[in-house]
Amino acid sequence: MDFNRVKLPREIHSGPGVLKETGSICKDLKIKGKLLVASGPHTMKIAGEKVINSLHEFEFDVETITVKKPSLDAVSEVQECMSDVNAVLGVGGGKVIDVAKMASTQSGKHCISIPTAASHDGISSPRASIKNQEGSVSLAVEPPVGVIADTQIISQAPFRLLASGCGDIISNYTAILDWKLAHRLLNEDFSDSSAALSLITAEMMIKSAGDIKEGLVESAAIVVKALISSGMAISIAGNSRPASGAEHKFSHALDILAPKPALHGEQCGVGTIMMMYLHGGDWEFIREALKSIKAPVNASQLNIDPKYIIEALTKAHTIRKERYTILGDRGLTEEAAEKLARKTGVID
Repeated sequence: MDFNRVKLPREIHSGPGVLKETGSICKDLKIKGKLLVASGPHTMKIAGEKVINSLHEFEFDVETITVKKPSLDAVSEVQECMSDVNAVLGVGGGKVIDVAKMASTQSGKHCISIPTAASHDGISSPRASIKNQEGSVSLAVEPPVGVIADTQIISQAPFRLLASGCGDIISNYTAILDWKLAHRLLNEDFSDSSAALSLITAEMMIKSAGDIKEGLVESAAIVVKALISSGMAISIAGNSRPASGAEHKFSHALDILAPKPALHGEQCGVGTIMMMYLHGGDWEFIREALKSIKAPVNASQLNIDPKYIIEALTKAHTIRKERYTILGDRGLTEEAAEKLARKTGVID
């Protein structure tokens, strides 16, 4: 008999100033002994030190490590520090948290996710995006045992990061359309509950678009809630289908091709506009929602040369070939890609 196993974070804590409760939360999670705080050079100062102070208040022995990029080498470095610790706390943006999740999974230890920005749904998901020689790859990991999201700190991060998180959530619309397409054409497994949660999250994001403002704790709380919900949809599905389709393939292709890619969620948002057009859906609705959040909607705002947009569209189908999307197995011709990008206003 086949059984479904869903792994989710045991506890999620969010709100302004919640970082000062980190030590107490770790105690409640029954985590004991030495802990490792992994953070970036900047995020260590703005959040890592607060986390360490809270842990010291509860008499935890703490080690630290600086994570500079989400590479396999970084994962190995964190893993090497975990031989005598019982958990790693990833304090920072998506890169730091992804490295912490991967290192903890390979070490068989717990991970606590402590985001300092709400830029994509890796906050709570069982996936990690790690760079290798060919670009970024999305790998399965254990979800964090806990999430501590201080909305005061997240609201103070550059607004571009928050807008990127919104773009990542809105991309759920086309991800679900691609998943349904693969289900109909290839009989791929489909989860109604996971898809419903993913779409509800995207709809909530669209409805709240007008409330997403720079520097507001309330805005950070809306996006954090949506990102965590999207991550849970991935956990329920057991894969990233509910939040990753052709628009993510387009973004990953840009990461490889463009000399200076934009943020992941920014690229996914622009990809969603174009993939919604291919699905025959209301792509203008998606574009207007992104505009209201002040997220990029074209190549100029992504600061990417249009030629890379077109090339990424023609190469996107080669990313994760096993994942069927609206791009099919053959992808787009250069002429079709240019027509699509011009029709949707992504390039002039």
